Amino acid sequence: MAKILLIDDEENARVLTAQFLELAGHQVVTAENGIQGHERALESAFDLVITDIIMPEKEGFETIKDLKRERPDLPILAISGGGVIQSDELLEMAVSMGASAGLSKPFTGKALLAAVQKALDLGA
Repeated sequence: MAKILLIDDEENARVLTAQFLELAGHQVVTAENGIQGHERALESAFDLVITDIIMPEKEGFETIKDLKRERPDLPILAISGGGVIQSDELLEMAVSMGASAGLSKPFTGKALLAAVQKALDLGA
């Protein structure tokens, strides 16, 4: 299975998503913001990065841009529950910036695993 970096500022979402991915057989490393996520991505090789878009300190767009500049082949799954802008629009913007796929929050476990597989397939 894949080694996944999960970046999300919402602790409950981060913990539950990581647990679900681990139950599916993936190895998961977590980060609570884009700065921490970027540092972890430099420390270790990942098969996939899952990043929230709206986060304090360093948002997902900037994180995606930085990671793709350093590792253009790295698959990234953008996730978002929206905010002032609808999550679909945010996810479309994330894909245009280099994310492999997008997934709106809240999502089911089945939708998460399908999006993870899609992102991994696109990165292969």
